[in-house]
Amino acid sequence: MAVGGSFIFEAIGTRWQIDTAAPLEPGVRTAIAGLIEDYDALYSRFRPDSAAAALAHGGGRLELPAHGASLGRLYRRLYRLTDGSMSPLVGSVLEHQGYDAHYSFTPKGPPAPARAWDAALDWEGTVVTASGPVTLDVGAAGKGQLVDLVGGLLADAGQTEFLVDASGDMLHSGTTALTVGLEHPYDPTRAIGTVQLHGRALCASASNRRAWGDGLHHVVDARTGTSVSTVVATWVLAADTMTADALATALFFAEPEVLGEEFAFDFVQVFSDGHSRFSPTLNGALFTP
Repeated sequence: MAVGGSFIFEAIGTRWQIDTAAPLEPGVRTAIAGLIEDYDALYSRFRPDSAAAALAHGGGRLELPAHGASLGRLYRRLYRLTDGSMSPLVGSVLEHQGYDAHYSFTPKGPPAPARAWDAALDWEGTVVTASGPVTLDVGAAGKGQLVDLVGGLLADAGQTEFLVDASGDMLHSGTTALTVGLEHPYDPTRAIGTVQLHGRALCASASNRRAWGDGLHHVVDARTGTSVSTVVATWVLAADTMTADALATALFFAEPEVLGEEFAFDFVQVFSDGHSRFSPTLNGALFTP
């Protein structure tokens, strides 16, 4: 893709880069910044003024925009396919482990599971209702959805060739495939392989990205309250970024064959014992030692 312009900025605590074949108009840049701010003000559990943060003070009702319905449906499917390990109620577990709004990184006690979905939360379309205090966390799919929404703005502005990269959550549109390196989970200066990204989304999840203490990191099992120790990194290619983002997390809890019964995707998994596996249809390659 011939790059006509790059829009680089910081938002939701991460670095964004949007490359387009034609330069972005100032109005489009302003619309992108506003979209991201609105999304963060809706869902962030790190902001006391977010709409979702109000649920932590006694529950209640939260009205979402139209895109909230698809996010809720996706979470419900993956909650079922992972037997409850992947849940939007995992925020309480992360806060208990120390990954809280103050970034204390100090566990508050032994691991504690999240509340069961049906006992605490009703997510029907664009309405979320909590029967009591809940800490909603949609980070496993939300950033991917936000990338898709930004991609929608670009398409509406007439951009047909672009790459949206939100620190590894990537959405590509265009005629020319991109070769993307897969970062080594233990050495960010090395790659373990490459994939071809062409008109799809690519997302990664790794336990080393947000880690603190002994064996504590952000990929936690909502059923047990503990961080996953068997899988250390995943990559997923899918048609949209929200799905790729969510499946990259789900692969820490569920077998690819189980997820493949309901989703179309390609994947790479790396395990803590050093071995890896990938989908047979993957358009890419892993390097041998």
